[in-house]
Amino acid sequence: MNELSWAFLFFLGLGIAVDYWLNVRQKNHVQHHMADVPKAFASIITLQDHHKAANYTFAKLDFSNINLIIGNLLLIGWTLGGGIQFVYEIIAPVQLEPVVKGTVLLLSMMLLMSLLELPLSIWNTFVLEEKFGFNRETPGRFIKDQLLNLTLMILLGGPIIWVILWLMNASGSLWWLYAWGAWMSFTLLMTWAFPAFIAPLFNKFEPLEDGELRSILSALLKRCGFEDNGMFVMDGSKRSSHGNAYFTGFGKNKRIVFFDTLLTQLTPQETEAVLAHELGHFKRKHIMKRLLTMAVMTLLGFALLGWLKEQPWFYLGLGVKQANDALALLLFVLAAPAFTFFFQPVTSWFSRKHEFEADDFAVEQTNGNDLIAALVKLYRDNANTLTPDPLYSAFHHSHPPAPVRIANISSKIDSTHAPAPEAG
Repeated sequence: MNELSWAFLFFLGLGIAVDYWLNVRQKNHVQHHMADVPKAFASIITLQDHHKAANYTFAKLDFSNINLIIGNLLLIGWTLGGGIQFVYEIIAPVQLEPVVKGTVLLLSMMLLMSLLELPLSIWNTFVLEEKFGFNRETPGRFIKDQLLNLTLMILLGGPIIWVILWLMNASGSLWWLYAWGAWMSFTLLMTWAFPAFIAPLFNKFEPLEDGELRSILSALLKRCGFEDNGMFVMDGSKRSSHGNAYFTGFGKNKRIVFFDTLLTQLTPQETEAVLAHELGHFKRKHIMKRLLTMAVMTLLGFALLGWLKEQPWFYLGLGVKQANDALALLLFVLAAPAFTFFFQPVTSWFSRKHEFEADDFAVEQTNGNDLIAALVKLYRDNANTLTPDPLYSAFHHSHPPAPVRIANISSKIDSTHAPAPEAG
């Protein structure tokens, strides 16, 4: 144990305490507002729906507390408890090139951590989600997904790990700059490849059929200056009844994806408003801004790792006895979240700012009342609480709280539209 060990334990413990306190605040706040549905939602969301959302929130908070305890105990076990050292000593005698051996070590650790977290994933899917009627996953499909994820981890994760370790070993003191370039190139490649090559391995994507909805959405795309590179319906209902929509990819691989569950929930006009919101993220350059922010943060991270990997106290302080590139990379990835937990409200604030801007764009291009109606239906059908604790939300929610978001949309609706519900 050295100064880093104590600092790691301090920030880890502080983060656990604050996260637990936030969970308690969230539970108390939601429970305090269970009696009545907020006025802005009362015409669509029944008291029964409101109670279901509250109970779903409580169940997720209980699960979060269990995950918080188990996840951090495992983290301490891997680091200060000697788990990484134990795995390293098993792999060390194997006769392999250092970079290959380091890649095997990291992939082995990823596999072991995934296996230890698997029971929590099973509980979340087949107990928690099942209890509230959202789960449509089958054990067979769940196992297939896990095996597919493992295969992708090896086929995609293995090569980029090897490249980064090779650069760490062979490119001198500026290795971190070259490794950052390799990582960003890999990230952009995955962003481009995901919609066309990776996502279809898990779900079926069918082109949106011709008809009223496609005509409305195509007109919106044309009005907003977007080329229709593909609107697809994803069979999300085979795993969950939750509805969603997203905009993914870039270049000619851009795709607009609607969950089939979403299309059964919304009218064509409401779907148009949801699409306008997604287009707003693209039109306001949020995707590019997020990529640039990620690029800067990862550059700083690689630069910090470039210094830490030369410090013997870094390894000793996190439970390993020897220094090498693979261990440095592994320890940095595992330990960094303990020191960055309190930056979460900053990232959430920027994300919410983008959500407000995308909503504003949607109101400019479509009927804001349709966007409100769509969001209220999604809050109801996904059992999202309408009354989150503000401080909890600031840490954990990338989207503004429901009443705040509805109030913002209402304030931006053009006077030619029908009056929007008053936010409560």
